[in-house]
Amino acid sequence: MSDLDDLLARVRRLEDERDIARLIASYGPAVDAGDADTTAKLWATDGVYDVEGWQMGSRADVHAMVSSSSHQALVAKGCSHFLGPCVVTVTGDAAVAVCESLVLVNDGDGYRVWRATANHFVLRRGAHGWEITRRTSRLLNGDPGAHGLLRSGLSGTQV
Repeated sequence: MSDLDDLLARVRRLEDERDIARLIASYGPAVDAGDADTTAKLWATDGVYDVEGWQMGSRADVHAMVSSSSHQALVAKGCSHFLGPCVVTVTGDAAVAVCESLVLVNDGDGYRVWRATANHFVLRRGAHGWEITRRTSRLLNGDPGAHGLLRSGLSGTQV
């Protein structure tokens, strides 16, 4: 590989990591705005979102979750889904990312932490850029499964 080829590969990897980090960071603002269309478009059409035993098996299911009356009530009350910085491992047209997240809810006197979660993402490069094919989220409550998600994500391993 020439120096130019090496440089181009490094730039592409950096752009991929940036694009994936931006995609993941977009989740919080989209879901907190109650924007089902924008949130759902983060997922592949057949993408899975597995959160604490509740599995959404498609982009349409993610859209339905954000559109649901329970989620819209949470938005109306005031909430913040904050996803921390992610560690991204890109391998060609596939990637793994891991981050932690907090969900804050307005309790009338201010905000309280409702959830602290480990998040493991599997992504693929689609025709229009990166998309989530699987997100697995587990509460950080001492659950070894949550710790396993973090370890797998840090090593760039799919779960």
